[in-house]
Amino acid sequence: MRRPRPAAVLFDCDGVLADSEGLVNRLVAAELTARGWRMSGEQARETFLGMALPDMMLVIEARVGTLGPGWAEALSARIAGAMLTELEPIPGAPEAVRAVVAAGVPVAVASNSARLELAAKLRRLDLAAVFGTRVFSFEDVPRPKPAPDMYLAAAAACGAAPAACVVVEDSLLGARAGIAAGCRVLGFTRETDRAVLAAVGAEPFADMAALGELLGLAA
Repeated sequence: MRRPRPAAVLFDCDGVLADSEGLVNRLVAAELTARGWRMSGEQARETFLGMALPDMMLVIEARVGTLGPGWAEALSARIAGAMLTELEPIPGAPEAVRAVVAAGVPVAVASNSARLELAAKLRRLDLAAVFGTRVFSFEDVPRPKPAPDMYLAAAAACGAAPAACVVVEDSLLGARAGIAAGCRVLGFTRETDRAVLAAVGAEPFADMAALGELLGLAA
C-alpha cells in the first residue's frame, strides 16, 4: 500500500548524508591513542557510533582521566577542517535530498555532531543552502540523541507534527531518538545491521535510490 506523503523529512548527517564515519573515527582513534588508550578507527566506530561529543567525553575520561579545558573544541575544529577538504557524500544522498525538496516536502538535518563540524559537512556536500536554518546539532537542544529533542526541534522548524514526519537514520541511538519523537523512522543499513534497526521500530533500507519510493514520492 502506498504511504502518505510525509509533512517533512528529517535527515541524520553522519552515515546518512556524509560518508564521514571513517574519517572521524580515524581522528578520534589517533587522539585517544596519543593519550594512552590504544584504539583503531574500527574500534572507535564500535565504541562511539552515534554518540554526541559530551557523551563521548564521559566514556573517554573514565578511561584516560580528565581531558582538560578546550579539548572538545580543539577536536571539533580538527574534524571540521578535515571535513572541508576530505569528506565525500554517501552515494546518492545529496540527490535524494534534492529530490525530496523538488517534490515540495520540507527537509531538516539533525546530527549529534558539534555545530562547527555539522556546518563544515553541509558546506562540503553543497547542502547548506538546501537545509537553510533547519540544521540542528547537539548544541542546539537540551539533550542529544537518543533523546527526542533534536527531532522534535527539526519537525517544528519544518512546521510539521512529528507523527507526520519521516526520519532517516543509520545508528541505533538515532533511530531510538526518531521513534521517541513519534516519527516514522527509515533505518539506512550501511553502518548498522538491519536487525538492530528493525528491533527498535525502524524500517531498514539499503540504497538511497529507494528513498523516494519509501517516502511515497516516486512517480
